[in-house]
Amino acid sequence: MAITLIVGALAVVFDTTIVSVALNDLAMELNSPLSTIQWVSTGYLLAVFVTIPLAGWAQSRLGGRRLWTAALGVFLLGSILSALAWDAAGLIAFRILQGLAGGIMMPLMATLLMQAAQGRNIGKVMAIITVPTALGPILGPVLGGLILHLADWRWLFFVNLPFCVVGGLLAWRNLPDDRPPADRPRARLDVVGLLLLCPGFAALVYGLSQVEGSAGCADATVLIPLIGGLALVGGFTARSLTRTTGALINLRLFRHRAVASSATLLFLGGISLFGSMMLLPLYFQQVRGEDALGAGLLLIPQGVGALLARGLAGKYTDRLGPRGVAFTAFTFVAATTVPFAFVTAGTSEVLLMAALFVRGIALGAAMIAPMGAAYAVLEYEEIPDASIITRVAQQIGGAVGIAVLAVILQHSTGDAHTPSALADGFGTAFWWSVAFTAAAVPLCLLLPGLPEPAAPDDAAEAEAAARV
Repeated sequence: MAITLIVGALAVVFDTTIVSVALNDLAMELNSPLSTIQWVSTGYLLAVFVTIPLAGWAQSRLGGRRLWTAALGVFLLGSILSALAWDAAGLIAFRILQGLAGGIMMPLMATLLMQAAQGRNIGKVMAIITVPTALGPILGPVLGGLILHLADWRWLFFVNLPFCVVGGLLAWRNLPDDRPPADRPRARLDVVGLLLLCPGFAALVYGLSQVEGSAGCADATVLIPLIGGLALVGGFTARSLTRTTGALINLRLFRHRAVASSATLLFLGGISLFGSMMLLPLYFQQVRGEDALGAGLLLIPQGVGALLARGLAGKYTDRLGPRGVAFTAFTFVAATTVPFAFVTAGTSEVLLMAALFVRGIALGAAMIAPMGAAYAVLEYEEIPDASIITRVAQQIGGAVGIAVLAVILQHSTGDAHTPSALADGFGTAFWWSVAFTAAAVPLCLLLPGLPEPAAPDDAAEAEAAARV
């Protein structure tokens, strides 16, 4: 099951990281300004947020296997249409179609694996779930750079086809047929909640995405969607907390301290992960003069570290509990970001790549431990809502991290024209990244500690005594 889901999920992860390094080339190939072509990424991200909250309801109606296969089919269709796009508007529209499918697939992957594990070996399961996330930063930018160097930009999307086709065949063969019985009452969609939450999330992400290109946080293009998004999400929150059943997302799960602290840490971890993934390639390109492929190659050590961390982080999360693993991981993420706060135009690349490798190990553990903690106290039927909550927390954190650090970088490098002055501006932005990560360290103490031994089963003991 794990291999089956990973093959399909890699199409989503690679597609995101490949396109992120190709925006400049797409703008030239499609004769569109960068302000327009950036919607290839922004539109995709907005579409993902629209469908993430629907994953739990759709699974209850269709079953996990049919929903996964259908979403993978839609993603395949979106990839083909994106590769055949004739202009920027068409490409943006087809990328939105991909995002609608991707928003379903990522939380559904976590749900299916956690339900199959039935609460056992949560750390190992989370290590499996994070495989696509770890491989994306390693291979995505490099693969994107190679495709643009050797072939036409359309192959950025054709490369998804093998993952989608093989992933779909494996899913139909290996995933259990868990469609709901025909005589079971059908889950009803919380339409009001949907109309509040999905546009609210989309407005928040849109507002944050406009911070970098606008006059600042006080600009109307930022404030109006942010205020509107907060109002809609606030209305959804108030409404959902008063409903005992039928809410689009069960926000009552936040009564569990493990869920609340896990979501907060994943939010801050998203800032650290996605914010730095925006800063690092820009530093290598603007200060060190690297091209897209060169910057992608220099980021490989961080991805390799994150990939290597999965097994150890999962093992020690199961053995020691998520609290100690998360505390150590976030401490190391903050510490290994400090060298980038002192960067200059001539800082040793060997030193930076060594710091990236250790930072990747810490980042991998920092994602696995809190996410596993969120599932440790939940019942089987609560897992889909937890998957949505953790995914949304991390994605919102990523959007906030990119927006905030982009504004800081813009103000720090506004008058810089030399590599040395640019490096000073990047150092300021990296200090803020250190601060965001350090804020998460004390919050790790709210996570569960050592796993408690299972309580004896009184009925089993009575039966054994009767046999004796």
